Amino acid sequence: MIATGGPANTVAWVLWCSGLWFAIGLATGVVVHLLPLGFVSRDTWITSTRDFEVGGGWYARRLRILRWKDKLPEKGDMFRGGFSKRHLRDRSSAHLTRFVAETRRAEYVHWMNLGAGPLFFFVLPVWAAWIMVVFAAVVHLPFVCIQRYNRARLLRTLARRGDLDVPAPARAVPHTMPP
Repeated sequence: MIATGGPANTVAWVLWCSGLWFAIGLATGVVVHLLPLGFVSRDTWITSTRDFEVGGGWYARRLRILRWKDKLPEKGDMFRGGFSKRHLRDRSSAHLTRFVAETRRAEYVHWMNLGAGPLFFFVLPVWAAWIMVVFAAVVHLPFVCIQRYNRARLLRTLARRGDLDVPAPARAVPHTMPP
C-alpha cells in the first residue's frame, strides 16, 4: 500500500491517484470512442430509460439539472471523429439519432470510470480507497445524469416525429430546445 507514512508520502499517493484517474479516464475514453456506432445505436440494460426518469422529468424536477448541466465540461469531440454534445447543431432526425447514440457512448465512459473506483482498494488503505470511490461517484454521476436526461428528451422528440418505435412519455418535461 502506498498511502502510509508521513506528509511526503501523502503527497505521493495523491499524485499517484491523480495520475491513475487520468490514465483510467483516457483509457476508457479511447476504448469507448473506438466502439462502432452500431454498438451505441440501441439501448442496453445499462442505458435503458427507467420508469422513474419520466422522460427526463425526474432530472429536471429533483436534480434541477437545467441549472447546472451546461456548466460541466463536454469532451465528446476530444478524439478525432468525436461528437460534441455541447450544442445541438442540427435538428434533423438523422442528427438527433446520432446525438442519442453519442449520449450512450458518453454514459458508458462515465460508468466505466465510476466502476474503476474499487480498484483503489488493491493499492490504498481502506479509508483512502473509500475516498476514491466517493470521488468517482461525485465526479461521474452528474455526467451520467446529463446523458440520460438529454437522451430521454431526444428520444421523446424522435418518437413524436414518428422516427422511432419508442413511446413518448405521458408527462411533458421542461426543456430549452424546441421540439
